[in-house]
Amino acid sequence: MEVRLYVGNLSYNTTEDGLRGLFSQAGSVAAVDLIKDRMTNTSKGFAFVQMSNPGEAEKAVALFDSYSLDNRRIRVSAARPREDTPRGGFGQSRPKSGDDRWQPCRY
Repeated sequence: MEVRLYVGNLSYNTTEDGLRGLFSQAGSVAAVDLIKDRMTNTSKGFAFVQMSNPGEAEKAVALFDSYSLDNRRIRVSAARPREDTPRGGFGQSRPKSGDDRWQPCRY
């Protein structure tokens, strides 16, 4: 069972290949997803690394949490599931209970 890890506080110069090489020291890396800005295609400073099994994931957290990579102290932890949040446009608020339409904000 693959385990997904969150890797934060990355340098904008860190690459997927660099992360793959680092985390392969802890075990088999299934995938590396360096999160990038859509407009500029530059790193947002965090990534997700999938390790092949829970034992290797625990080893990676122990080895690399607070590890210095590209002159930055990175943070490594188990990734949490994504939370569903309502998405609205600018100037809109959450619907009132019983009302399924979005209402303009009134300040």
